[in-house]
This record gives sequence, C-alpha cells and structure tokens, in this order.
Amino acid sequence: MWIRKGKRDRLKGVDSPVPTQLVSNEEYIPRRQSPKQKEVEYWTGQIAEEKSRKLGMDRRSFMATPMGLATCFLASNKVWGKVWDVDEAEATEEAAYHEKWPKGEYFVLDVQSHFTNGIPIGLRGEIGKMEFFQNMGFKLKEDKEAYSFHNFIKEMFFDSETDMIVISGVPGKEEQRGKDGKVLEGAARTPGLNILPSWLMAQARDEINGLAQSKRALSQGNLAPNHYWDKTANKPDKAAIIEQMERELNLYKVSSWKWYCHTDPGRSGGGFQCDDDNAQWFIEESRKRGMKTFSVHKGYSYQSRILGHLANPKDIEKSALRNPDITWVIYHSALQHGPNEPNWEEANKYDPVTGDFAWHNVLIDIKRRNPQINNVYPEIGSFFGPLVISNPTMAMHGMGKNIKHYGVDHVIWGTDCLWWGSPQWVIDAFKRFQISDELCEKFGYSKITKEDKAKMFGLNAAKIYKIDLDAKRNPLPADALSHLKTAYVEHGGRRSNEAFGWVRADD
Repeated sequence: MWIRKGKRDRLKGVDSPVPTQLVSNEEYIPRRQSPKQKEVEYWTGQIAEEKSRKLGMDRRSFMATPMGLATCFLASNKVWGKVWDVDEAEATEEAAYHEKWPKGEYFVLDVQSHFTNGIPIGLRGEIGKMEFFQNMGFKLKEDKEAYSFHNFIKEMFFDSETDMIVISGVPGKEEQRGKDGKVLEGAARTPGLNILPSWLMAQARDEINGLAQSKRALSQGNLAPNHYWDKTANKPDKAAIIEQMERELNLYKVSSWKWYCHTDPGRSGGGFQCDDDNAQWFIEESRKRGMKTFSVHKGYSYQSRILGHLANPKDIEKSALRNPDITWVIYHSALQHGPNEPNWEEANKYDPVTGDFAWHNVLIDIKRRNPQINNVYPEIGSFFGPLVISNPTMAMHGMGKNIKHYGVDHVIWGTDCLWWGSPQWVIDAFKRFQISDELCEKFGYSKITKEDKAKMFGLNAAKIYKIDLDAKRNPLPADALSHLKTAYVEHGGRRSNEAFGWVRADD
C-alpha cells in the first residue's frame, strides 16, 4: 500500500523540512527508506526534540524555522560525516543562521518548476488509463491541492528564496480545432488529461507577473517534432507544427521549448532524438522565428517502459555540434535512474572508484570528446537534491564533474519542485554544500566558492534567458508578492515541510 509522504510523517511524528527519504511521483513503486536515511530521520527527531525543548517551543513550530533546517543538516552530518557547513548555534539561535546565510545573498532563478492543471501528477485510476496503475490492485486517492497553482505560489515564492522561476512543461499537446473547424482557445485546447499545457503555463506566468508588477516568472512551450503526426504518410504534420509553433511563440510568448524525446503525444508510434531529421527541421524553423533555447529532459528513463532509451543524452553530441547557436539545457544532468527507484545505484552502475554513473557519464563524455562544445548546460533539478539525500558522495561526484568538464558558468539551477515540495531545503542544502578535500585531490574537482554558487543559482540562467539583473535586484516598485508574503508570515503562515509524493505505508 502507498501513502502520501506527508501523511506518513504525521503518523510517525516526523517533521523535517529536508526529506528523510525519497518519494515516488506516482509513476513507479516507491523505494523503501534506506538504513542511513532512517538514521538521519532518527537524529533529526532527537536533535529537534532537544533544541525545541530548550527554547520552550513545540517541535512542529521549531522545525518550520531556519533552526529546523540547521537541525536537519546537523543530523545528516552525524550519519554521513562532514558534508554540510552548519554550526551548532544555528539550531538554537535564529540570528546565527541569518548572519551566516543572509537572505538575498544570491539571485535564485529556478529553471524547472511545475504545478498541474487541476490534477495530481499521477496518471493513475480511470482518468489516466495507465496499465501500470490499473494493475496495482488498489486505488489511490486523487489529491489536487498539493500540486495546485495556489500551492505553487506559496511554496515557490512565500516559502523559499526563489527570485524567479521558469514554469516548465510536461508532455502533452494542444488540440488546435474543434469539430466545427474553429480554432480552440484556452482550456478547450486540452479537453482530456493534460498535466501542464502551454496555454496554462503562459496564463500562470502572466498572473504571477501581474500580481508582482515585476518579472518573476517565465514559461516554456511544450511543442516538439512528434506532437502533430500525419499517420497516413507516417511523418510529422508540418503545417500543424508550424501553426502551433507560431501560436506558442507569438501568443503564449514562451521563453524556451521543453522536449521529452521519450514520449509520443502525437501517437506517431515512437519518440524522437535531438539529432534526427525531424528534430533538425524543427530547430531550423524555430531558429527562423528567433527561438534558440531548448530544454531537454534527459535521464529518468523509467517514465516510459517502451521509449525510455530515448532519454539517453547521446543525441546531444551531434545536435550541439550541428547547431552551435542553439542553447541546450540538459535537465536532470541526464541521471538515468532517480534515487527514488529501487536498486538505483546498481541500475546506474555507480562506480565509487571513478565516480561515474549512468547516463551522467554519457553527458560528461560528450564534453571530453568535444571540448569546443560551448552550448550545452547541465541542469541539476532532481539531480542535486535527491542525490544529497541518498548518497552525498555521489552528489559531490556529479557536481564536481559538471563543473570540471562543462565549467561553472554552464551549470544551471533547477529543483523540479513542486514534485519535491518547497524548494527551500534544496536551496539551503546547496548553500552549505561542498566537495570534500579528498575528492578534489583525487579527481581534480574544484572547491565551490560563493562566486561559483552565485553563477549556478541564477546568473548562468539569467544570461540564457536574457534577464536584466540590475532591474531585478535594484529597488523596484512595491512587489505584490512581497506584500502578500509579509501578510502571510504575520498571520502565522509557515512552511509545510511536506514533500508531495508517495512512500510505502509500511515503511
């Protein structure tokens, strides 16, 4: 039986802003909590009990403060060794936390953030008709609110230091015309199950920016070469693709494309690769219209049992060399199997001797073979955060290799939240993260400086998305989101400390 991570924690008396185990996003059976994660959870509870009692606070209120975050990193260091930069004082003196980690120190631009179109992210039950969930033998409750737009604003802006977001697409296409031949608009373009369509991302972006009276959000477009397919000729319906391309660029005003090579929205019978002829045609048409940023899901191959191999980043080599003016943002840094999958280290062929693991090693080898490539950017959403929970040494190797081979100016910040709850714990973790002296000496990794973190947190992505950093960081007219956040805090609002995925009920 599965259970929401938040409900499981409440039943067991666990309250931690940093997840103490990995969650399933409903696309696979949840992995059991590892022995080390159980240790971290135990010590988090023990330290929180001691510190909150000393301060005369109830534990839940204590864990919603920065002192609660510090407590989690102290607990993790007890289990994993000196991974995190955290002082004992931070767990009892909020001023010590703020002095060491001042808010606003970094411009944070999250290039991978999600909410859903009034549904939870699972494609289960009678709606999704997915065989996997039909065969589980039980029904899971739908939970719309956890992934809703309102919760998205709360978690991303009110409960984290995120300055700007890119609302990132998920697979799905829009229906262009009704039975009467008229062009459809808004929700009518996605009458069935469509998790986060392009029109909704654009609408949400405009609502956030209108509320803030400043630029706080960008949005992506979902269009890809196999979204509209001529089944008779067995080739892309190029007229329909161009129609949708111009709609997304001119009406939705998307800032990049989001590609999932291992999905088949147009029912073509297959996926595609970034270096095939259909993709190249799309790239050329996009270039003509001024769009030259492509964000591509690579890794996390379990999302398609049939087409998962197409999430391998090997196709990026030819496409990057062939199109040097195109920017390729490689989501998840191409981690093949997420730490939330069973036997993930074995499946990823993690080699502690070399620090290599699939398919991150494929992405790294592309740069080793082609040092002249300068248009590929590893992104670390659902890469850095899950790795530091599951195996901090792997996280050190992953970040170390990204920086060593692609350069610190090419590593891009993303979190993949709301899938992981509020992104603040990931932000806090990265502020405190460092690669060990031992690994730096042995593998030639560099220590990560504050300047490096500033680049990765947002400055690198700001260049890609042409963000005016002076306008963003200088005093601006009152930002409605900031006013709402102040009111939210003054009226007792606090971070929920909840990850919105599933775990085993008996874990």
